[in-house]
Amino acid sequence: MRNNYTFGVQSSSFRMNELKIFVVEDNELYARTSQHHLSLNPDNEVEIYMTGKDCLQNIYKRPNLIFLDYSLPDISGIEVLREITESNPEIPVVMVSGQEDVKTAVELLKEGAYDYIVKDENAHERMWNASNNIRENAELRNEIDRLREEVDIKYDFSNIKGNSPSIKKVYKLIEKAAQTNITVSITGETGTGKELVAKAIHYNSKNQKNNALVAVNIAAIPTELLESELFGHEKGAFTGAVNKRIGKFEEANGGTIFLDEIGEMDLALQAKLLRVLQEKEVTRIGSNSAVKTNARILVATHRNLADEVKNGRFREDLYYRLLGLPIELPPLRNRGNDIILMAKYFVDEFVKENEMPKVQLTPEAQKKLISYNWPGNVRELKAVLELSAVMCDSDKIQSEDITFNSSGQDLSEMLSKELTLKKYTQKIIQHFLDKYERNVVDVAKRLDIGKSTIYRMIKNNEIEI
Repeated sequence: MRNNYTFGVQSSSFRMNELKIFVVEDNELYARTSQHHLSLNPDNEVEIYMTGKDCLQNIYKRPNLIFLDYSLPDISGIEVLREITESNPEIPVVMVSGQEDVKTAVELLKEGAYDYIVKDENAHERMWNASNNIRENAELRNEIDRLREEVDIKYDFSNIKGNSPSIKKVYKLIEKAAQTNITVSITGETGTGKELVAKAIHYNSKNQKNNALVAVNIAAIPTELLESELFGHEKGAFTGAVNKRIGKFEEANGGTIFLDEIGEMDLALQAKLLRVLQEKEVTRIGSNSAVKTNARILVATHRNLADEVKNGRFREDLYYRLLGLPIELPPLRNRGNDIILMAKYFVDEFVKENEMPKVQLTPEAQKKLISYNWPGNVRELKAVLELSAVMCDSDKIQSEDITFNSSGQDLSEMLSKELTLKKYTQKIIQHFLDKYERNVVDVAKRLDIGKSTIYRMIKNNEIEI
């Protein structure tokens, strides 16, 4: 008889707070009463089936919960239970019976029943409680699945976009770092993606990925609070310490601690950090007892720590302790066509998240992106492209939709390109035209040049308008 039914579902479905419930009961009055009671929650959708065959033929509707009578007129309740658990064990089946036989209840639970309810004066209350428990469990499972999927998508190596030789080298180093517990030092300009690399290492590691990744931005925490933040304190250790606090190293035990902007750490605290790394234990402020810790260490900085050591701002012994496997992230301006690859990715993600129509970058817009110096690196690129997607008036991002507002491109960066005077002039005029909405008269006044100069350059395709 098991082969008489086709099950077109692999797992039960749960959306938002909705709960689809089957009540399989041949006593119509009891079935209607159960339906009414469960429907007091407007998120419950309750369907009644008078026979086991009807229930099995409608299993394709993907119920989240089934209340199944033990005694049915056509098929025994235990046989229906076996059919359901064999085809889809994720559907919870609660057996409902007028029998109080413990042996029967145990047998049904062994067969895979979620629960066993006796038909007495408390039966409907227990059915109500069972449906609420199923809803809470389903919500929790959905959240866990969502977070796992998010981690898999967000921190897979492939999410660090690019095909340039420099970024491919980074991929290889991340893979090597993920295979061991070696300390990793990540360097690069601000905005190049150092935290993303740290997350990729942690979530692809063998030993740490199932435990916490604890990130600490050293530059964002006042010096006088940093020791407590990292190592914790005991109650009463200092004014304001009204409770004991666990430090970040203890939080990261068994996982990974990511110390961002390590170059900003005070020299006195550097000595204490060195001891923690050597002894693999921390001592909370106000305590005489050491606590063992086994956290993997990842550090990042935009500074050149070797230069910081030479200048006496960073301890040499700590520098060598933290160096480990160095990963240097290239600036965006040195990554060639990666700029376009990431620009398209950021645009696609932004319009998808905001349920906007798809947009594309015109060749002129791509040329403009490639020619820019990107002092803010990937972080700036993302911000610029999201704004461009908002500002464009069609399904294409034009050159004029792209606005650069960076305050970081100073004169030394501009001069480092060593262009001709003519090229520098073109860049300066183009910058002001972009900034002042292609108002040639206004730009000419601001730069103290003739309008004819700008018009001539436009005519000769030396600048864009």
